[in-house]
Amino acid sequence: MTAKRPSVRLKAPKVVRAPRGWRVSLGRLSHRLGHRSEWLAAALLMLKGYQILGFRLKTRAGEIDLLARRGRTLAVVEVKRRSTMDQALAALGPDQYARLLAAGRAVLRQRPSLAGHLLRIDIVALAPRRFPRHRRDVNRGRA
Repeated sequence: MTAKRPSVRLKAPKVVRAPRGWRVSLGRLSHRLGHRSEWLAAALLMLKGYQILGFRLKTRAGEIDLLARRGRTLAVVEVKRRSTMDQALAALGPDQYARLLAAGRAVLRQRPSLAGHLLRIDIVALAPRRFPRHRRDVNRGRA
């Protein structure tokens, strides 16, 4: 007769996580600053008479920070926070502009109530110790 061997249980290796370093803390801080900046931009736009329709809307084309409406104009608003106002105003590149335009068009297709609105890409630039600047219709400066 053969003797039964005792069953051996194998243990999974213990996962050792690296200590959370400065990169994680910096990412968390940037995330919080981004949300605060979007709320500040929304407050500025509401003071200017805009109705905020959405925050951080996700489409297949990309993410829209703020979607605002004033009259028959639908503004896709990109919020940029940088160390200087000039850097913030120059932070919207041609690739991101094209993605925002495609995302805005997707929103117009998905929401029949917005049919007939004029689509526009805006930017709200923020910098430390500076009043936020709202630049309307940033596509005018593009070829």
